[in-house]
Amino acid sequence: MTIFKEIVDEEFLTVSEVKEHLADIETERSLDEDRELRYELARSIEHVNRFTVLEPEDARALVEDLQDHEKVDEETAYKITNLLPQDRDELRSVYAQQRYSLSGDELDDILNIVAQYA
Repeated sequence: MTIFKEIVDEEFLTVSEVKEHLADIETERSLDEDRELRYELARSIEHVNRFTVLEPEDARALVEDLQDHEKVDEETAYKITNLLPQDRDELRSVYAQQRYSLSGDELDDILNIVAQYA
C-alpha cells in the first residue's frame, strides 16, 4: 500500500481519455519484451475497453456542453460524461451528495445534452 502525503496536482479525465493514455502505455510496454503488464494495469485497460462509449473528442465536447449549464460544475460534468445517464433516476444518483436537488426540467435539460452524444 502506498501512502501519499499530499496531492500535488489533480486533473479530471473522461474514461475515453484514460483509454487513450492506457493504450499508449500498453503500446510502449509491448515494445519491451522483458517488461510485462502489472495486474492492476491490465485490469484498468480491460475496464476502459469495456466501458468506453464515446470517442475522446466527443467526450471532451460533452464535458464542455455540460459545463455551460448553470447547475453542472466541472467535476459533475466529468461524472455525467463517464456514466452517460439515460433517465432522471440515473442522473439524480450523480447529484445525490449535493446540497441541492434539481427540478425535473433541469434534469431533462441535462439529459437532452447527454442524448446528443450517446
